[in-house]
Amino acid sequence: MRLLGNARRALRRAEAKAAALAAAGLADAAAGRRRGRLRRAVNDLARLLEATGQIAAQARQRLAGITPPGATRRVSLHDADARPIAKGSLGKPVQFGYKGQVTDNDDGIVVDHVLEQGNPADGPQLAPAIERVIKRAGRRPRTVTADRGYGEKGVDDALHKMGVRTVVIPRKGKPGKDRQAAEHRPAFRRTVKWRTGSEGRISTLKRGYGWDRTRLDGIEGARIWTGHGILAHNLVKIAALAS
Repeated sequence: MRLLGNARRALRRAEAKAAALAAAGLADAAAGRRRGRLRRAVNDLARLLEATGQIAAQARQRLAGITPPGATRRVSLHDADARPIAKGSLGKPVQFGYKGQVTDNDDGIVVDHVLEQGNPADGPQLAPAIERVIKRAGRRPRTVTADRGYGEKGVDDALHKMGVRTVVIPRKGKPGKDRQAAEHRPAFRRTVKWRTGSEGRISTLKRGYGWDRTRLDGIEGARIWTGHGILAHNLVKIAALAS
């Protein structure tokens, strides 16, 4: 707090000096730039102190045996919108950041993507994504496939109502006999294998197109960053298909 107080006093002195120069009909462009940098530094320091106080309060809660809610838990000093995301993997059971969804076509071109705060359920996001694809492309996809995280009857029904002929999504849990028979049909299994082969899309975006870490803070900054990554990926893919 003392550092922030000193910085604010320095800013006030700089602004008072600028006002005196302006009253005398003088101007100092270099001093104006220095004031701008000092003002940004003061604002950044104020936000950092606020974030530090929030994280310290969360640590006291944990020491008292209380787990702060994940929807509002601060996990980054610099990115207020980042949240903990339970992935369930052995190496990294919990990751921090945002949750993305990518929809691509047979050619590997990403036709829709979203980035959300926290860890929303997968299922409710699929039908809106396909609806956006239909609106952009002006036609319905014949087949939609996704991983088991989307495997709910309501998701299948919503896609069929939109005019999708074939929905290939393995169901969560233990399906009944009729569903097991449907999932063991050759056409269903071929489509599942194709989807498994396309799983590398996210890895490609992380390795080559900036999806491993956003350099812009906040949910809007992350959406801008990942959107540019998708654009670059699609341009490369389209160029390769056209060659």
